[in-house]
Amino acid sequence: MPPSIRKLTSRIGAVVEGVDLTAPPDLATVTTLRDALNEHKAIVFDDVRLDNAGQERVARWFGELTTAHPNVPAADGTTNVLAVDSETSKANEWHTDVTFVVNPPQVTTLRSIQIPPYGGETLIANAAAAYRDLPEPLRGLADTLRVVHTNQYDYARPEPTTAERREYDRAFVSTPYEAEHPVVRVHPLTGERGLFIGGFAKRIVGLSGSDSADLLRILQSYVTRPENVLRWTWSPNQLLIFDNRITQHYGVDNYDDHARRLNRVTVAGEVPAGADGRRSEQLLGDASHYSGVLAVAA
Repeated sequence: MPPSIRKLTSRIGAVVEGVDLTAPPDLATVTTLRDALNEHKAIVFDDVRLDNAGQERVARWFGELTTAHPNVPAADGTTNVLAVDSETSKANEWHTDVTFVVNPPQVTTLRSIQIPPYGGETLIANAAAAYRDLPEPLRGLADTLRVVHTNQYDYARPEPTTAERREYDRAFVSTPYEAEHPVVRVHPLTGERGLFIGGFAKRIVGLSGSDSADLLRILQSYVTRPENVLRWTWSPNQLLIFDNRITQHYGVDNYDDHARRLNRVTVAGEVPAGADGRRSEQLLGDASHYSGVLAVAA
């Protein structure tokens, strides 16, 4: 039987059932999952019972993997797994993964390892719906803009409170990266336009710092409208997959000092293109050790 796909909200998110993630993939199943990801932007699987190697294998259904991170070391014994661990970091701000490189990941997978007794949800926003919500004059302006993203703009938190968090922050910024992207990215598979901004976006090309901040704040407010957001409450042994090309996400820091860990594996992406067809450019840093460039959309 084909997989069952159940919507979670009208604009983003679906639960997928009837897929054995431990079995070798068949083309029909992978096509169904890619189509579901294109439509719903984020898909969730319950009771997956995967280890790190299994998560890497499922992520490869969508393409070549990146390494764990351009700067932060991989989880012990792995190359491609990043531990999203409350002991070292709390990414409690809206962002799209690794947009400070010229070809950010196309897909992010998160697997629940340790879940706090309350809180710790992951919010995921549909950036295509946000673009469609813009008033026409603002949408037209956004289509023309370029924005610089950098890892030197620390989205995670202002003050690390432990040695582990200080070390994570030191590693995160140890090699500086900057990439110039279109503010509006055209999805290579669906043709949808989405706002490609978030926590690493630092300045709009041609504008002052204060004007950039004001305009980015206005655009970002459309991304995070409640109707565009899935608030996912984690359970053990779940796998969440989202399209990093056209979403933002936020790990909510509302679980006090309880432990929370998700393991992340990401899939290499292509160089983004804007509404005018112009592609992104790397301004600072070489991230070729992190990710190959996807030449053909997949």
